[in-house]
Amino acid sequence: MKEQTQPFTLRGKYFFLAVVCVYLIMFVWDFSSARVALYNGLHSLVKIVPIFVVVIVCTAAINAALRPRQIVKHLGRESGYKGWCLALLAGVISHGPMYAWYPMIEELRRHGMRDRLIVTFFYSRAIKLPLLPLMVDYFGLLFTCILSFYILIGALLQGACFSVLAGNASRE
Repeated sequence: MKEQTQPFTLRGKYFFLAVVCVYLIMFVWDFSSARVALYNGLHSLVKIVPIFVVVIVCTAAINAALRPRQIVKHLGRESGYKGWCLALLAGVISHGPMYAWYPMIEELRRHGMRDRLIVTFFYSRAIKLPLLPLMVDYFGLLFTCILSFYILIGALLQGACFSVLAGNASRE
């Protein structure tokens, strides 16, 4: 049977049209303020586009190189610190909607991935690599690094707490 490919659809077109309409209204209402806002927005975009490209290319390369069977041998019962680090790294570099990861995580779990590492993976997804440059631009490098560090610590604590609270019921 042939695989059916879905036709290309432009996502976010309504949001984009709404933004264009708001800018048009602003240009009619207050031309000078709208011009400054448009200039600042374009200036920020020009600053972060190269970083977006590098992050997305690196993330895509890593996602293409890693397969579930390769990953699961490092996330089993005897994985130790390596398992924790891999769960954190995988959570950080993964992107897309959360539900898209459920089938792969379920397959990894069937092959022996520990539940506490699944919890760690999901919690560490709070760090979004493509958005880090924007966060650095708005809040600064120090703030972004400290917040990211605390999110990673929180991911480890969530996994450990799950392990303790689930006890024998979880697949450790």
